[in-house]
Amino acid sequence: MNCLWCDTDIIPEISWKTIIQPPERKKLCPSCEDQLQILQGKRCSTCSRESEEEMCSDCRRWKLSRHDAPLEWNYSVFTYNDRMQEMISRWKYRGDYSLGNAFENYYRKAFSRIVSFLPKDTAAVPIPLSEERIKERGFNQSGMLAGFLPLETVELLVRTHSEKQSKRTRRERITAENPFRTEQTFNKPVILADDIYTTGTTLHHAAFILKRNGCPAVYALTLIRG
Repeated sequence: MNCLWCDTDIIPEISWKTIIQPPERKKLCPSCEDQLQILQGKRCSTCSRESEEEMCSDCRRWKLSRHDAPLEWNYSVFTYNDRMQEMISRWKYRGDYSLGNAFENYYRKAFSRIVSFLPKDTAAVPIPLSEERIKERGFNQSGMLAGFLPLETVELLVRTHSEKQSKRTRRERITAENPFRTEQTFNKPVILADDIYTTGTTLHHAAFILKRNGCPAVYALTLIRG
């Protein structure tokens, strides 16, 4: 198999261990893997921001200003370094659907680290794109991530406008109106799947709508902490 990023041949490691137990199929070469930065060390237990404190200053402010914070917590896999920005750009904005498969093993491993903290009947809910954005890209990256999880995927949310989050300032994102709606009642806990956690506004908006429509608890697993 070739690396999904640089197209270099991936030469599988051969040893007695791999003969007895075949390793997971690599989708990135060692050089490209080394350029990705997995979040390690201490982090905020609520948003996954790198932090020496149990809860970062942003999350403390959020809880003080909104006592009914709808999102239980977010867990992120990677930091948003230069290589990851390049990969996300090619995957999302230049329509390289297959590149998203490079993240599958990482996303599934992250889920395995948090699954013990989730209720057993939890379902995966992808953050939706608008119809306009789906036509532009041809796929929803959040739906692809949700599909990597060993959970039922339920598309509960609809996005009501198509303005790009990437075009907004941090303040504009935080103060934006809720862009989601749902016409379904869903009485199970859910974990939201999305690519990037920046301010958390998108996930909190989604969680608010879902909890208002029956979800007892809402969590999130994001690929990147911006």
